[in-house]
Amino acid sequence: MGPLNLKPYYRRATADIVKNDITMATLVTRNRFKVLSRLATHYKGPISAAIHVNDDETKQEVLDELEAVYSSNPDMQRYVDLHLILDNFDRQFNLWRNIAKFFARTEYIMMLDVDFHLCTDFRHKILSNPDIMAKLESGTAALVVPAFEYVVGEDGLDYRTFPTTKANLLEEVRSGKLDMFHKSWLRGHGSTNYTKWYASDEAYKVTDYNFSYEPYIIYKKNGSPWCDERFIGYGANKAACLYEIYLSGIDYWVLPDDFLIHQTHEYPEATRRKERQYNRKLYSNFREELCLRYARVFVAKGEWDTPKADNLREECQKIRGFRSAMSLPA
Repeated sequence: MGPLNLKPYYRRATADIVKNDITMATLVTRNRFKVLSRLATHYKGPISAAIHVNDDETKQEVLDELEAVYSSNPDMQRYVDLHLILDNFDRQFNLWRNIAKFFARTEYIMMLDVDFHLCTDFRHKILSNPDIMAKLESGTAALVVPAFEYVVGEDGLDYRTFPTTKANLLEEVRSGKLDMFHKSWLRGHGSTNYTKWYASDEAYKVTDYNFSYEPYIIYKKNGSPWCDERFIGYGANKAACLYEIYLSGIDYWVLPDDFLIHQTHEYPEATRRKERQYNRKLYSNFREELCLRYARVFVAKGEWDTPKADNLREECQKIRGFRSAMSLPA
């Protein structure tokens, strides 16, 4: 949208970085500074946070608030790299995601919305599991951590009351207190297949993918696609990231015992509705563009008939005109 004043490592974490670790890559605005601080204390691992601050008369006040939060929590200082973005363009979510990813200092990242509470210690379980680590290291798999939210918003205000085991979570699901995140928009997380997850004790591959799917994933930083920065504002921005990752040949695998829960907060609904209208058309064109672009790459590299192109072949044949453009048999 315009030039930005980017200050990488505006504050640099003091803890030693282990390359073979998982960084929480997230984006944060003024009203989420304290939530980021809680994440640092809870996770106690590497965090790469893109911090957006408007470059206007409120700038110094906001920077002072950020400094107060950062200096008051030793865990923020130890674990969190802050990358400061100063401009007057709000909600450039994919740009901010790319900044958090680019400056992450580990081999693996989790694309996380800071409002989600990490209810289980999936980090250490993953790092100590050779089979799961082999999937990540191959660059052909991303791990999905299922997301939940409280049916009554007030129940989701205090993270200290959230379940910390799958058994306890299932009790709250059965009682009707908890449900999948954004159940009213089933396409957003439905491909996780929550019914299957409730009964699973091993990781399983997502097989019923749809282009609106936007799970929270852990994946290899190097070699994975970046989020398309044409998406500004609410609607389709994260789905577009996940769609390109999927088409590039990365499969989604759901972790069987781990989960996130959304910490309730208010949404600017009027703004969200308008921006979704704009992004809906952009996403339709983007999917067509992406299918043709990746198909040409796979053909040029001799990978069209390999498993790497399976996701693209299955998903892109749903787009009108794709088969004829690629001269595929009917």
